[in-house]
Parts: sequence; C-alpha cells; structure tokens
Amino acid sequence: MKMKNNIFKAIVAFGLIASLTVSCSDDFVARKPAYSIDSENYFNSKEEYDLALVAAYDILQSTYVNVMLGEIASDNTLAGGESANDTPGFHQVDDMIHTPVNPNVKNVWDWMFAGVNRANYILEFKDKTDFEGKEQVIAQARFLRAYYHFELVKWFGGIPMKGDARFKLGDEVTIPRSSKEEVYASIEADLLFAIDNLSPTPAQQGRVTKGAAQALLGKAYLFQDKFTESAEVLENLINNGGYTLVADYNTIFEHAGENGPESIFEVQYTDVEGAGFDCLQCSEGNVAVGFSGVRNYSGPLFSSGYSFNVPTQEAFDAFENDDLRKNVAILDIAAWATQTGATYGEGYQHTGYFNRKYIPRTRSTESQGDLNLTNPNNYRSIRYADVLLMAAEALNRGGISDTRALGYLNQVRRRAFGNNNHDINATGSTLTTFIWQERRIELVGEGHRFFDLVRTGRAPIEITGFTSNKNEVFPLPIEEIQFSNGNWQQNPGY
Repeated sequence: MKMKNNIFKAIVAFGLIASLTVSCSDDFVARKPAYSIDSENYFNSKEEYDLALVAAYDILQSTYVNVMLGEIASDNTLAGGESANDTPGFHQVDDMIHTPVNPNVKNVWDWMFAGVNRANYILEFKDKTDFEGKEQVIAQARFLRAYYHFELVKWFGGIPMKGDARFKLGDEVTIPRSSKEEVYASIEADLLFAIDNLSPTPAQQGRVTKGAAQALLGKAYLFQDKFTESAEVLENLINNGGYTLVADYNTIFEHAGENGPESIFEVQYTDVEGAGFDCLQCSEGNVAVGFSGVRNYSGPLFSSGYSFNVPTQEAFDAFENDDLRKNVAILDIAAWATQTGATYGEGYQHTGYFNRKYIPRTRSTESQGDLNLTNPNNYRSIRYADVLLMAAEALNRGGISDTRALGYLNQVRRRAFGNNNHDINATGSTLTTFIWQERRIELVGEGHRFFDLVRTGRAPIEITGFTSNKNEVFPLPIEEIQFSNGNWQQNPGY
C-alpha cells in the first residue's frame, strides 16, 4: 500500500466527527451517530498509528514554500512572477521589507506547526496500544517533529512547544515561547531517539531512516556551531551509511533520479491529487516547481510555469566555466532557445535564468486541477553532497582536521569537474571560504542559501537590504501576536 495514497484516508480518520446522514424525525437527538471518532478513542491498532503517521508525513509536501523563500530571501534568486503585484509577500521577502503581515511567511508558520501537531498527536498517545514495530512508528514521528521544529527555529527563532501533546485552543495565552536553545535541545533529543530506533533502510519508499536522522542531527549541531558533535555524527554517517555521490550530476533532479543513492531524505510528490490557489497546501504535487517554471514556454523537455524564483546573474557567474553543474543547476533560457528552437515569455525581473533543478518537466499524462500546481518532482531535502560539505565545514571550523575536510570537499568537486584538476589545497579560514563557496554552487536552488548566510554571519554582507539583529529571523504572523494577548513577544525589529 503506497504511503501517498493513504493520505486521504488518514486525514479523514482524524476528523473529530465525520459527516452524518440523518432523517428529520423527532428522535434525532436520541440517535447515535453512524460514525464518530475522536483522538481519545483512536490509536487502538497498528493500522491507526500508521494512518496517523501518514498524516504527519503529508505536511512535508507543504515545505515547498520554505524552499522557494529560502532562495528568494538570499542572493541566489529574485522573486520574479508576472509583476511587482504578483504574490507581493515573495517580493517583500526578496527586498527584506517583510512585516508581520505576510501571507507567505504565515504559511511557513501555520504549516510547520500543523506538522508538529500531527506528530504530537501520535506521541501524546504513544503508550495507548502496543504492537510489533511500534518503536519504528514513534521514531518516525519524533524525526518528523524534529524536522518541523528545525524549520520553525530557522525561520522564527524560539517558538512555543508543548512536549508530547497537541496544541489546543487557549494554549496561546498560557504557553510561552521557548528559547532557541530549548528548541534545539528538543530537536537533538528527538533525533537521538530516532537514530537509536530507525532502520538504515526505509520500510517504504519515502520513509525516514537512521541515516536521515543522523544527517539532520549533524545539521542541527552545525547550526549551533557545535562543530565537534556535528563532525562526529556526520563522519559516522559517511563511513557507515552506505550513501554515495551519483556519478552524473545531470541525473539527480530528473524523475529517474528520485530516491537515488545520494538521497538521504527526500520529500515525495505526486500528480494524482489536484489543487487550486485557494488551497495550495492541498496539492500532492510540488507547487514550487510550477511557480519556478519558464513563463509561456513551448519547446522540448520542459513545460511552462509562472517565472518566480529566478536566479541572479551573480549566482550564474559564481560557477567556474568548466563546472559540469552549471547548466544542470541553472537554465540559460536564451541559450537553450537558440539550441532547441524553444519559445518563451519574459516575466517580471527576468534575468534570463531559471532554477533548472526544480522547473516543470514534460509528462505524458494530465494531472487533476491546475497543471502547474501538481508537478510530481520530489524535493531532495538532504543529499549526500550536503553531508560531505557539512562534515568538511565542521572539521575545518572546529579545528579538528583540515585534511579530512579537504577530502570531503574534493569528493564533491571531483564529481563537479569530472577530474581532480580542480582539487582545493588550503587550510584554516581560506579553506572555510572555499567550503562555503562550494555549498553555494552545489546546493543552489535547493533552499539552503539564506540560512547558510545567516548562521555564518555573512548575510549582512551578501544580501541587499538585510538588517543585522533583525532579519536573521522572520516575524511571527501578526495574528499569533494578537491571539496570544501579549504572551508571545514579536521578534526584534518587527
């Protein structure tokens, strides 16, 4: 049974009371509901835990907005679109003039907290029913909670937390925001549990593994400058995880390259369920792909989109001329049109470049709903190349071993150039700069750049309009401040 196809069933199972069909007779109030379920009489079987877990996974598909905004907020891309008034929340983030009234930033808050709540649904009732393999279910739920918490702490800093319990109406006025350090402590505890209890191989395609938990823990440590801890867990993964770099970088982001040997954690998408602009998070497809597509495109390999999230000239020029990743990562549409005869339109802030990793590919079947909202391209959330570069950075910045750091860095570069003629041979802060540059090139278009610049203190230098001691995090949505009745203080500067 495929995980994606269970989502609808899982969400229905979590309705407090299902729709009822009753007569208009006088004994209506005496009739028992034909079907009624709530959390307190749920979790009575392995199947019910599994369905709840599918619902917790389902929110991962909403992280498409996190990926887009992680690029738009950085120096990698411009907001783009049809005009300056097309999705103004994107443009405000691009210009670093966003406020607590920003629907796209609010999406990040709302959807990531929905993920936390769904994971906590399971954890609140983790002791209710025993069954074989239950520790795997709990470990997956704790990984997912850590994943959503990590997104939230990256975007907003300290957030409210409620342990292994769901948030309920009224909590907003009584539960305080935890500190950033407390959020990271929760993330670490969840991932350490997951590492101890998850299998190295997924029970089903798309499920998290021990390797995914190790990679995310190493990343969480790196974001806190815990270099020794980060290096230890990441090198353990490198030496024992069984992951490898895909030989041909060109294949990674194509459909046939999904869930490949380099993919440590991948968000699964499909085009079987449609959606509209009134409920983007309802799509089972990767909405960011259609948003980032070439406007009015007609030609081979690709299909059209809305021309958001367009790479800058600076990002394109950051590649060395003989870097094989350059034309795989960024599509030069004018050169492509000359080569293939393709035609296209120009959107707002047209740079001539598009995020080739995540733009629509042609497909043989029509999707339900808006074709541009249902692209089935999986998001490669954590790749082995990312792990190698994180390990290199931890080893270098922690003063542990520049030799091993160089080994990991040059593995990535040898794949990028097809030879070892471009190996780096540097130490200390010079090596640090090379590692940071390599992260930008290797991971361009994948949503990591803004947070890398913030955590390393380079954002005020690299991002136009960035204000120190403010833009390191985003504002809590104005509604959250209002609903909390002053219990949650806004982030400084907003």
